[in-house]
Amino acid sequence: MFEKFRPPLFLVTALGWLSASVLLGLYVWIAREAGLPTIPQLRVIHVHMALVGGVAQMIFGAMLTFIPPLLMVPFEEKKSRGFQYVLLNGGTLGILVGFGLSDLTVVGFAGAAVGLVFLMLFSDTLTMVRKSVQRTGLNLWFYGLAVLALFAGIGLAELIAFGAFQPDAMNLARLAHLHLNLMGFVTLTIVGTMHNLFPTVAGSRLYSDRLAIAAFAAFPLGIAALVGGFIIAEPLFQVVAGFVLFAGVLCYGWNILRTWLAAGTRLSLPVLHLLCATGWLVLTVGGGIFLSWNSRTDPPEFPTGTAHLMGYSHMALVGFILQTIMGAISHLLPVILTLNRVKSQKKRRPYLDALTGLVERGKWIQLTALNLGTAGMMGWGLSAGFFGLQAGPTVAAVWVSAALLLIGLGFFAGKIIRLLASRPSTE
Repeated sequence: MFEKFRPPLFLVTALGWLSASVLLGLYVWIAREAGLPTIPQLRVIHVHMALVGGVAQMIFGAMLTFIPPLLMVPFEEKKSRGFQYVLLNGGTLGILVGFGLSDLTVVGFAGAAVGLVFLMLFSDTLTMVRKSVQRTGLNLWFYGLAVLALFAGIGLAELIAFGAFQPDAMNLARLAHLHLNLMGFVTLTIVGTMHNLFPTVAGSRLYSDRLAIAAFAAFPLGIAALVGGFIIAEPLFQVVAGFVLFAGVLCYGWNILRTWLAAGTRLSLPVLHLLCATGWLVLTVGGGIFLSWNSRTDPPEFPTGTAHLMGYSHMALVGFILQTIMGAISHLLPVILTLNRVKSQKKRRPYLDALTGLVERGKWIQLTALNLGTAGMMGWGLSAGFFGLQAGPTVAAVWVSAALLLIGLGFFAGKIIRLLASRPSTE
């Protein structure tokens, strides 16, 4: 039965995990304000549900789909795909259960299972590279470094889980693990994909190959230096690394912006989501530099706390990562559905136009709600730093942000359901 598992199943399952993480995050917010019963582990469960079950699985499914065409090699579905699906989702569940039970040993073994899944993918990719006569594209180098960063992040997580660090070094080890996964794995994968995907979505060609190469040089160097700064516990080193990373982000962002301008400033929903996501990436890395600079003094010059960091993290998770995923799916899903459902070349265009029309409905509501909700989360963190968690502006920011994010995500989820259920006429 394992041969029946295909890459789209990974994408659909990832959306399920992301939806569950959103609901859990909303419950954590509501519980905090209303005094409902909760446990401290819910926050870390929420984060890993989104990143491992959602984002990592979506990246895995996307790589299964896109790497063979990039290398121009046929790729047969293997029985191991089903095994990988079970192992990835079982590993995700194991991580969540381990955190819920406060048993890091369970987390460690479950994390190793997730790592094994990506090791299988890495091995398959190397095999395809050897068979390919196609010159290896720059985005594939991004993917390779991304997977290496993932292995490093998982390896560090294993050391944390099995007690390799002293208590005073644990927080820095967690920060290194988080940035290896978020900046190393997720961001490198997104940036590598966007150099090919965004020109296609915008209807243009990439503005500059030189800027793409500059970004490829700066991103890994900045990420490696940043992780090194966490390991040696040196904030100034982290700041310098942040500026190197920021230079790569600016090269990437300028390349995306000029590509869009050259295409005639097309304002489709996928283009707008991807442009906004790029903007949030710039703000996230800039905010990270500020946080590193601020941590040089004890106490910090700017008051920080859990709410502040949560606001900052949602800039990355919702503003950049989730919005990139939404933009990519909004473009790719109608295309995939059309190719799978309509065999006639002549009838594909009206079918695709109909599905694209569904995607574009209410786009300004979806886009505005999602981005204002993300900005509200950032405002929540700033308000908490200045006024405290129980202050009126802080509480208002929480509820308004939650409502806006729910509206934006609700619009998106509704469109996905309609796309899957719709069968437009091809006449």
